Parts: sequence; structure tokens; C-alpha cells
Amino acid sequence: MNFSLAAPSATRVELLLFSHGNATEPDQVVELHAQHRSGDIWHVEVEGVGIGCCYAYRVFGPLLPGRHGYNPSKLLLDPCARAITGWDVYKRVDALGAMPNTARCLKGVVTERDRFDFQAAPRPRHSWQRTLIYELHVGGFSRGQGSPVSQEAQGTYLGLIELIPYLKELGITTVELLPVMAFDPHDAPQGRMNYWGYSPLSWMAPHHGYQQGDDPLQIRHQVRQLVSACHQAGLEVLVDVVYNHTCEGNQAGPTLSWRGIDDRLYYHQNAKGDYLDVSGCGNSIAANRPLVRRLILESMRCWALELGVDGFRFDLGIALSRGEELAPLDKPPLFEEIEADPELSDLKLVSEPWDCGGLYRLADFPAKRIGSWNGRFRDDVRRFWKGDEKSCWAMGQRLSGSPDLFGGQPAVLGRSITFLTAHDGYTLNDLVSYGTKHNLANGEDNRDGDNHNNNWNHGAEGPCSDPAIAELRNRQLINMLASLLLAPGVPMLLMGDEVRRSQGGNNNTWCQNNPLGWMHWMPDEEDLALKQALQRLIQLRLKLADLVNPEIPHAEAKSTRFDQPGHLIRQWHGIKVGQPDWASWSHTLAWSLNDRQRGPLLWCGMNAYSGDLNFEVPRCDRGWKQVLDSGCNEAAPSNPPVWEGSSRTLKSRSLVVLVDPSLC
Repeated sequence: MNFSLAAPSATRVELLLFSHGNATEPDQVVELHAQHRSGDIWHVEVEGVGIGCCYAYRVFGPLLPGRHGYNPSKLLLDPCARAITGWDVYKRVDALGAMPNTARCLKGVVTERDRFDFQAAPRPRHSWQRTLIYELHVGGFSRGQGSPVSQEAQGTYLGLIELIPYLKELGITTVELLPVMAFDPHDAPQGRMNYWGYSPLSWMAPHHGYQQGDDPLQIRHQVRQLVSACHQAGLEVLVDVVYNHTCEGNQAGPTLSWRGIDDRLYYHQNAKGDYLDVSGCGNSIAANRPLVRRLILESMRCWALELGVDGFRFDLGIALSRGEELAPLDKPPLFEEIEADPELSDLKLVSEPWDCGGLYRLADFPAKRIGSWNGRFRDDVRRFWKGDEKSCWAMGQRLSGSPDLFGGQPAVLGRSITFLTAHDGYTLNDLVSYGTKHNLANGEDNRDGDNHNNNWNHGAEGPCSDPAIAELRNRQLINMLASLLLAPGVPMLLMGDEVRRSQGGNNNTWCQNNPLGWMHWMPDEEDLALKQALQRLIQLRLKLADLVNPEIPHAEAKSTRFDQPGHLIRQWHGIKVGQPDWASWSHTLAWSLNDRQRGPLLWCGMNAYSGDLNFEVPRCDRGWKQVLDSGCNEAAPSNPPVWEGSSRTLKSRSLVVLVDPSLC
């Protein structure tokens, strides 16, 4: 077996071989000297070992003033190991200080590196136009009271396979998995655990906590089983990747892998050797450097080509565009190499356009093929339906594809990921049920979590038996979901929002591996009614896909002549046809999409005012069919009758959607 390690500043390396993952002493120590070095790479061939071999490294190097990296007392994980073992003996605290951690270290495991069988389970390759993302937590989605998943499979890769029919029935096309690369659950204050997984320990190995059984050689097979089952069901799989920092924290953190190999290579530091941090987690990866880029690219190939995933969502992805001294780069070399790689360039790539250092690049994200989370969409839709002043014009921009954010033109297909909620923040139900965050369970005296959420409890804090408040909250849930699914862009849903999953007002459940962070599997009638409404909205979006495709330009009609160029024309209205009210105090908005020959094809009225209002409706020669009225408690019929009126009364804080009969 060949072993190799990139350690450009090291003076000597030891390879330690163990008989099993929980062994406290190595069976063999292989010393690597100058003859085992080619450039920056230390390498050695060892006879008599193969698949299943457990190993770690010890790296020696100069101890420079203010530097914290070289600590030969620590055994280190291979950053390229495809599996990790030793969890039964691992102690994070032993990776601190100068004491040896040999008896308590993690080890890499030599595995196969076979390619995924794309012939048996080809990529679904949904177009961005028809993509609907569903963000979920592998460990929490199959858990919760009433979970239909077998007990032994709950919280595992294989358990998620049992829920593919649920996802298909909902209508989504793409699952986005919160971090499944190996992370350190112990990277948390005492008494808590890291549940979300934004604390990477390896960029290659799958997280052991989601494995069924404890054989480290089976974990990659189980991930392949999950991806294969998704592909065969027509679902794409994206994974949330954390390349912007690691679980080693700042210079006072543990030495587990990257730090001990060469912290001056992997981490941004100042002249004193202090770690620079735009991740909020103690360190920032220097993705501008060649060897670091090479490791990230190998990680992406590992997951895309060996494990078969269809794309990536980069956590704090804009941090990867920073160069030396954290200077923002207009042409980050990592993104250029991704886009030039023939085996990575056609994957679905999504990123957060912000980092904790204040960098925010949405429209000008420095990579042409990477879509960005549109946080402005989230904020402005919430503000409009909450009834904030100066929210009407912004809502119109979001419903037009955010041209104000993208240089005057709607975002091109795949560049704007629209969403209402994500793992980081309130669930949709809590957004309309709580006025303040309730994060005391996190043990930080309610200081953690975002304080600016544009949320509103609608008259009572938390669960409420008042039927008027309950009805209003239900309307608001449908209003926001409809706004998401009728807007241009690539919509993303959060796990459980379709059945009003609640976190009890906690908007930062990063450490809650309990019902607060698990799926809601015991829905009542109102929960199921919301799920049914969402399914109808998804079906409507697919039927009207061309109408909400930002690559088909919708000219803005300034009169009823409809003589502007473009396939379809968007005409704005208010309570009067052709008379939108963009005033700061306005809470009403209506719009129609019109074909030059056929006239209006879709009309949507939005009343975020506190009282009922009558809206004029443009005439459709074929009549209208109502596909949604959030102010009506009854479910819409599957084949609604033709309606030929000239006006509609919209209940306060409600939304109505009418379409041409030929479209439904």
C-alpha cells in the first residue's frame, strides 16, 4: 500500500500502523526521511498491509516563535483518509496541550476508491428551471415520535432511503444534506454536542454517526446506497460542505490533522501567527493556496465521482474567495479550477454569498456557475407579509427575479436560490408563532442566534388555542410558500416546514439532537392541510415552469397595450387594474403575466393589509380558474370551475391565484 502526505514544511514524518481502530499503541512505526520526499509530498510503500489498515501520522517540523502547529506528541489524521476509526477511545481534550494523544487518537482507514456506478444509477440531472431543493438533516429527518423508519435505521444514511417515497410524494426534485463529511460532535461547550456538523474533521470521510453498524469499511457503501436509491427515484443529492474552516478552532484549539501537518499552509494567519477568522469558528482556510485547493478539489471528486453526489452547497462560500491577508479576490483560483475541471464543472453548485468578516457578494459572486442563497428574498417576503412599511416595492423586485440586485436584469437561471427558512434560523411555523427567540436550551443565556428575523407571533407567543390567531398564522404560512413558489429563481424548502415543524422558538438548534432538531412525524389535520397546499403549489409551479423562468424575459408593461418585446409581459396592479401602489405605506400588490396574443395567463393578488380589500381582476377571455385562496379554510377543488367575475374580495393578509383554464 502506498501512503503519501503533503507536508511542505515538515522535516520528518512517521507513519504509525495500528492493528485496529481502538488500539492504544501502534504495531509498527515507519520513519520517513529525505529519501521518502518528492517536493512537498512525503510518501512510502509498505508491504503486507491493505484494505482496512488503520493508520495515523506524526509530523516533525521547526517550532517558530508564535507558531502553534508542529507538535510531535500528537498523532494526526490523514486529510485524504476515506474513513475514520477510533471513536470509542477518542478524547478531544487529549488533542490539546503537549501531552501525547496516542492512546486517544483517531485513525484513518485504508478503503477502496472505486467510482460510483453511474450506469446503474445515473444522475437525474434536473434543469435548474424544474429544480426544487429540500434541505434536511440526515440524523434528524428519520427521527421523531411516529417516525415510519425502522428503529435500527433511524438517524442513518440507510434510514433516509426509507423516506424517499415521502420526498417524492411531496414533489421536490433535490435533497440538500446538512454536513455529512466527518465532523467532531465534541466540538461544543461542555454538556452539549455538535449536532448540525459545521465542524469538519475530514473533507473525505463520511460522518460515522449516520452509519448503521460500526464497520468503517461499510460507511462508504451505505452512502452509495443512499445516493443510488435517490437517483433511481429521480432525486438529486447535494451535500453541504464546510471548506471555509475546520474543527481545530483557533491557535488554542486541538491538534487533530491540518494544524499538525502545516498550519501555516492551511490557515490564514497574521505576522504574529495568530489565526485570522471570517468563519466565526476560530480559523479560516487559505483556499487561495495551491496545495489547499488541491485537497478541496480531491474532496469534491471523492464525493462526486466515488460516492455519486450531484452537487455541493458551500457553507460561507465567499470566504473561499479570500486571498492573502483575507483580501477579497475577483478571480479566486479555487472557483476557476472548479469551473475548469471537466468532472466537476457540470455539477449543481450553490453557495452562501456572505461570511462572518462582512463580505457579501450576491449578484457579483466571483464564480459564474455557482448559485447564491438570496437572503434578500427571504427578508423582503417576510417583511411584506408581516405588514412592514416600505416593503411593497421590494416585494415586487423579488417577484420579478430581483433585478435590483442583479444589475437591472432578473437573475439568470441557477444564480438565485430563493428561500424562506433554512437550518440556521426559525422554522416557518416558528416564524409566525414567536416574536422573540427562545434559545435558553442552548446554554448561552439566549445570546446565540440571530436577533433580526422579521418574525411576528400574530398576537400570542408560541402555541395558541385562539382560533382567530391560528387561522391567521395558517394563512401566512400559505402566503409565504406561494410567494416562494411563484417567484423566479430556484426555491428551497426546509425539512418539516410542510407540516409546521416547530423548534419551540429556538432559532439556533445547532446542539439539539432531540425533538427540537428532529422531524415532525405526528401531523394533525391542520399540518396535513398545509402539506396538501404545498403539494398543490409545487404542482402548479411545474405546470407554469415557463412563466417563472427568469431566462424567459418578462417585459414590464407600463400600459395595457402590451407592445413591449418579450415572450411574456408582467403587468403590475394594485386594488385597481394597472394601478400598482408602490407607496411606503402600501400593503397590497397584484400582478399578471400576459401573452401578447392571448392576454392574461395568470393573476395573483396579495393583500398584506389588516383588513379585507376588493381587488379588480383583469379580464381573461376564457375566464379564470382559482387555484389558490389562502383566505379560504376549505381545500381548493382539484378541478375548479371557471370564474368570470371582474373583482375579488381578498381577506386580510391573504393571497389569491387565478390562471387561464388551459394551464390547469
